[in-house]
Amino acid sequence: MNLQPVIGLGPQALVLGLDVGGTTIKAEISDAAGAVLAAGDVATPRGPAAFDAMLTLGDALLDKLSESERARVERAAVLLPGVVDTANSIAVFSANVGWRDIEVGSRFTERWAMPVVIEHDVAAAGWAEWRFGAGGDRDSVCVVIIGTGISGTLSVGGRFVRGGIGQAGEYGHIAVRPDGLPCPCGNTGCVETVASAAAIARAYTRRTGIECDSAAMVFERLADAGDDTDVRDGGTRAYDEHARAVVDDAVDALADGLLGVIHAACPERIVLGGGLAGAGEALAQPLRDALAARLRVVPAPEVVLGAFGARAGLTGAALFARYGVLA
Repeated sequence: MNLQPVIGLGPQALVLGLDVGGTTIKAEISDAAGAVLAAGDVATPRGPAAFDAMLTLGDALLDKLSESERARVERAAVLLPGVVDTANSIAVFSANVGWRDIEVGSRFTERWAMPVVIEHDVAAAGWAEWRFGAGGDRDSVCVVIIGTGISGTLSVGGRFVRGGIGQAGEYGHIAVRPDGLPCPCGNTGCVETVASAAAIARAYTRRTGIECDSAAMVFERLADAGDDTDVRDGGTRAYDEHARAVVDDAVDALADGLLGVIHAACPERIVLGGGLAGAGEALAQPLRDALAARLRVVPAPEVVLGAFGARAGLTGAALFARYGVLA
């Protein structure tokens, strides 16, 4: 695939990218080669105050630059969670941050005296993985970002697919367990209630009574299988059995949720991104097996790990700022 910038910047231009998460706002100023000149992060305040924090963080990074470097910053991109109406520049809704119908308007442009584009965080991260990362040379790619929630993007026949107001794919809210747990969205048994990083940690705690604050701990238990040096509460084997069951449940739910997407669009490759992709092959291989066991009519897509890892959002922000369009 040959990507030509539609509204691209010159090679000397610097860009400012902000990735707004439910707990942290991250920002970087980078050059065309991806080298970072300034970086920072702050905790995400609840509600509209988060926009003040974005502005302040951007100010702080711009102030770190020399006068000549500041003159080279030609565009910024702000990636927002939740539902984002990019056409009308409105942050429609974010349950995690707690805002609704915030008119973004020209607040960033006026403050930083440069063009600023806004976009959905997962849309930009998924686009970056498809065009510049693990999507490689594939024209039809499904990117699944797994963290506190689950969402992603879909590219079909070399075209980036968007929802009615530009949404990313809400794969996490595909209901797969009718008798499962209630989801904050209002439905029952959504993929997110079983397969998100947060759900995996909660499930492990329910099974063992051991407080688990991250899915990484569950996957670490899998890696420790057979290590008899840990004899707490009956030894590692008991821990591993619980971890295995939790991960198996999560993979099964994720595979069930992706079946409809795969049958509808026949992606050549599935890219796993977000924090949970840090589990590596301990997540990717079971998902490959689960999809292969379920698919009969269409070929099973490749399942690979994202190239940008936890930096997919910041990478997407920088690339979006540089190219000016997701295409």
